[in-house]
Amino acid sequence: MARLPRLALAGLPHLVLQRGLAHPPVFADAEDRRAYLAALHEAAANLKIVVHAYALLDDQVRLLLTPPDAQALSKLMQAVGRRYVSAHNRRHGRAGTLWDGRFRATVIEAEPWLLLAARHIEQSPLRAGLVVQASDWPWSSAAHHLGRLRDTVVSAHPLFWGLGNTPFERELAWQRLLDEPLPVVQQQQIEAAMLKGWPLGSGAFLAHLGGSTDRPLVPRPRGRPPRAPGQGAGPRG
Repeated sequence: MARLPRLALAGLPHLVLQRGLAHPPVFADAEDRRAYLAALHEAAANLKIVVHAYALLDDQVRLLLTPPDAQALSKLMQAVGRRYVSAHNRRHGRAGTLWDGRFRATVIEAEPWLLLAARHIEQSPLRAGLVVQASDWPWSSAAHHLGRLRDTVVSAHPLFWGLGNTPFERELAWQRLLDEPLPVVQQQQIEAAMLKGWPLGSGAFLAHLGGSTDRPLVPRPRGRPPRAPGQGAGPRG
């Protein structure tokens, strides 16, 4: 079966997952992670892409962002990949790619999925066993959303601003959300959307997207299509 084209649409939030090869790790240390974030910040600024959340794990990158046009997402990942992989290889004395195939991405409906997706991303170091609390991981957007530092990579989405009237209220609300694991069903929905590339949202949202792309937006039913009324099984023998 032919691979579906990646779905990317202007002005909508996108979830992105890029996995590394089994060996070596994508990020060996803090210097590697700082280099990746510098590349991400520069490329996103040049392409006018808004980054809402991120997490850098040892073997993968997770992003939540909004591109201004359909081509910007691929341009971002190409620009960051070229710069980071080249610097990583020089520093560690290796050659070749770091990535396990092409990056995965999908479009999500902002309400209610954007804040859920941001939590899912910022909780990923906790699920991976890297920290005891999600807020303890220094290589995600959690510290920015909790007011512990100003991360120039991150631009808060309007839905985040809606969590409270003051920075303190928003930060406290986010801490509570970050401390509460997402229900397993929602985790599975987000992971499946990223891995398979199907958009995540309501029926009305999918119907709206249908006017912007010819790409299928839901999986086709398995099995043979039903016969038309009056259609026989065909001749035997």
